[in-house]
Amino acid sequence: MNDVENAVDDKTACLIVQHPNFYGYLENPKQLTEIAHRNGALSVVSFDPLSLGILERPGDYGADIAVAEGQCLGIPMQFGGPFLGILSCRQEFVRKMPGRLIGQTTDRNGERCFVLNLQAREQHIRRGKATSNICTNQGLLAIRATVYLSLLGPQGLKEVSELCCQKAHYAAEKLTAIAGIELAFDGPFFKEFTLRCSAGTQSVVERARQAGFEIGPELSSLSESEHQDNNLLLLAVTEKRSQADIDRLAEALS
Repeated sequence: MNDVENAVDDKTACLIVQHPNFYGYLENPKQLTEIAHRNGALSVVSFDPLSLGILERPGDYGADIAVAEGQCLGIPMQFGGPFLGILSCRQEFVRKMPGRLIGQTTDRNGERCFVLNLQAREQHIRRGKATSNICTNQGLLAIRATVYLSLLGPQGLKEVSELCCQKAHYAAEKLTAIAGIELAFDGPFFKEFTLRCSAGTQSVVERARQAGFEIGPELSSLSESEHQDNNLLLLAVTEKRSQADIDRLAEALS
């Protein structure tokens, strides 16, 4: 936290926090938001939508802007996609948002309906110089995510979050019981965690592949730094994995 305190000053425009972070671990976003605000900077939080079933919402700890990848909201992976971007902000920044804002109201019969509340006219006037896209192809994915969330409801989202968290911790416990494998970092995590494999990650990944599992990525492949730890492996466990799956992976690696 001291490193952040030293890095943020009155020339900082915003502090962006990934929560959970790249390694799957949970930062202290409230404290980081306070650091940003003390220096007149905006707090921007990149969050996991499923984590909000059990973790605080970004707005609750003071974030000004919250962004997320919505693929986990009922959208299956297909050849590396598709993805769904999520962007939200405080009321005072609404008119600086790109795209169109849809609001809820009532029609002449008193029924609930949705209307186009706000749209930047520059999309039609400035066109190529506009700060937002003239059109978007994410409408279908947004509808799919909306259907998924409406079917889950608040309690369903909470249950999915709890399953992800419980199964990830169960997997971490089973895998770190194997000689030569340990958690790379101390601290809480949600559904992703990083392992340190003393004998290297390649043999672990290959052993898992032979058992029918694709695990990783190997973090050494993401950096050319000579200081990169070549023994780190990032794993994610979601609600779709069963206890039998996890036990079978642990057995293969042991």
